[in-house]
Amino acid sequence: MAAAETIHVDGVWQAAASGAQREVLDPADAKTLAVVAEGGVEDTDAAVAAARRAFDQGPWPGTPVAERAALLRRVADLLQRDREAIALTESRDTGKTLEEGRVDVDDVTNAFRYFADLAAGESAGRVIDAGTPDVHSVVVHEPVGVCAMITPWNYPLLQASWKVAPALVAGNTFVIKPSEVTPLSTVHLVRLLAEAGLPSGVANLVTGTGDPVGARLSEHPDVDLVSFTGGLISGTKVAQAAAPTVKKVALELGGKNPNVVFADACATAEGFDTAVDQALNAAFIHSGQVCSAGARLIIEESVRERFVAELARRAEKIKLGRGTEDGVECGPLVSAQQLDKTEAYVASALEEGALLRCGGKQPEPNAVRPATGYFYLPTVLDQCHREMRVVREETFGPILTVESFQTEDEAVTLANDTEYGLAGAVWSADTARARRVAARLRHGTVWINDYHPYLPQAEWGGFGKSGVGRELGPTGLDEYRETKHVYENLRPSPVRWFAG
Repeated sequence: MAAAETIHVDGVWQAAASGAQREVLDPADAKTLAVVAEGGVEDTDAAVAAARRAFDQGPWPGTPVAERAALLRRVADLLQRDREAIALTESRDTGKTLEEGRVDVDDVTNAFRYFADLAAGESAGRVIDAGTPDVHSVVVHEPVGVCAMITPWNYPLLQASWKVAPALVAGNTFVIKPSEVTPLSTVHLVRLLAEAGLPSGVANLVTGTGDPVGARLSEHPDVDLVSFTGGLISGTKVAQAAAPTVKKVALELGGKNPNVVFADACATAEGFDTAVDQALNAAFIHSGQVCSAGARLIIEESVRERFVAELARRAEKIKLGRGTEDGVECGPLVSAQQLDKTEAYVASALEEGALLRCGGKQPEPNAVRPATGYFYLPTVLDQCHREMRVVREETFGPILTVESFQTEDEAVTLANDTEYGLAGAVWSADTARARRVAARLRHGTVWINDYHPYLPQAEWGGFGKSGVGRELGPTGLDEYRETKHVYENLRPSPVRWFAG
């Protein structure tokens, strides 16, 4: 593939119609990693037209489910074949560690295999008893049509797989627009789809910015569904653009996720160490650039000082550096813009009275941490309260805020006091209390005595302003299908409602 030929339309790799290009930067040193095409409205319209033809006239929607599932399994095998190369691309493009990149590829592989098995194992339809042998009534699923997929920069390949795999196995065609910041692994995925034998026009890719590419996809009259993962502001714009054509919309937006720790979870040395370790994992994996990050530690007051002191001590020992280097535990932020936002959030928190326990600045450069990289120290802010911006808003950086409670009701109130509702966790040695609190939390995913695991079989989505729609699980497949009721009268006869 020639440089900047990263737009894929009807089976052909090409440059942008305007000739525009964009440099993709390595966040570890701000140097150019790749050059991609900067698509626009003309490229987007061409991609949608190709997807429309492939759906209306091509073989894919009518291909038996077993064959569609078999293609997904071939893609899964190809992902594992290219595991190391893709993980390296993901690490250099996003800044995450190489090991995190490998885990991402494995999770993507599992998603393709899961949806292949799910679709292949379904029945042909749900028969409804009409009360007479002369009528055959069945509810069936059919593909939605042309799907627009807009994916984020933090987990570009993983988030793409949660959309691409169910859409394809359901018989849809699509146009995908990855983040302009981290598009490279999505380009690789589209190449693997073609290698696996997907017909031309089924999978189309336009690299470019949200405006104009994402905006055009959201409003395009020939797009039947738009699936967006990203921030609240952009998600709102997607919904507004899609409304006039009344297309289906799936939005997975942000989170401000509570990690609630009761004192009894820390009663033993092992329990204390586990809760601290998981609080670090919740807040600082991928430098906090995770929609489900446990960025709000809500800790019982009686253990607060001991817990936060140990948390800060261990956070200071996290090894920052280029994600491809051995021993590095946390990479840079994805861009200069994200670094600026992180610095601004910390500054505002300190102005509003937060107590800095560790971090709060960029680290000193060293052999694995170039001075030009977008690095920021893991930061713990104690004595926080709900009125602070850093507590209310999604920071998407290595920032952990600390709030405290004295009663169970107070813990629940604090945890639910957010306009988001994506994820959260409860830590307690009292199983009944843990389950009781989990049931009261208004969040789409709640972990008990754990943080961040997810299962392909379980739906992923949120409450409140964390979005609408579900990914993964059976409903993840249903997002990309329409439901049709077929009523067949085997012995038609005159109705004779009227005289004559």
